Amino acid sequence: MKKFIAIISVLMPWPLKRWLLVQFLGYELHPTSRIGLALVMPGKLIMGPRSQILHLTICKGLDKIEMGADASIGRLNFITGFPAPSKPGQHFAHQSDRRSELILEDGAGITNRHLIDCTNSVTIGKFGNIGGYRCQVMTHSADLMENLQSSAPVSIGAYSLVGTACVILGGSSLPAYSVLSAASLVNKPLTEPYTLYGGVPARALKSLPHDMKYFLRTETFVP
Repeated sequence: MKKFIAIISVLMPWPLKRWLLVQFLGYELHPTSRIGLALVMPGKLIMGPRSQILHLTICKGLDKIEMGADASIGRLNFITGFPAPSKPGQHFAHQSDRRSELILEDGAGITNRHLIDCTNSVTIGKFGNIGGYRCQVMTHSADLMENLQSSAPVSIGAYSLVGTACVILGGSSLPAYSVLSAASLVNKPLTEPYTLYGGVPARALKSLPHDMKYFLRTETFVP
């Protein structure tokens, strides 16, 4: 029933769509939030003031999407998850603390045409952005040693920027006030703020000035 309501609501005008999603799916949608022509059906959806999900984005299989004030998910994104906790015999059953969720803090953004795997938690801090096109965030992978599927969370720090066509793997993190250059691979936690990272795998390339205007924003910015 919930999936049916989510599907039929896609082409509806926003006021009617919002009413259906709140009344029948229990979503918490601020009056100034907005969903375009997008298929959005996590277990729980929380959208803060002026947050938005734009056209032709698909969000399915997650337990939760939570978006702070002015957070934004752009067009043609494919955001998926695997509900937790897993049942005995399912993938990830050995990870009892796994959370299938996407958290965008105030002013955080995902631009267009990205693949975000939220088998485990993906968090983007305040005013952080996944920019450009064709980034992949992959929180699950095959554990060859144990011969099973496993997952780990991904964290993208406040005021950080991920450039186009990057890959970020489970268990990785990008610190606050940092930039990841285009076509980079992050496969571990990066720790130094105010740093430009890049390469395959990503490494620190140079320090960034603390007074960069991108790091001092009080309003949203879409790269």
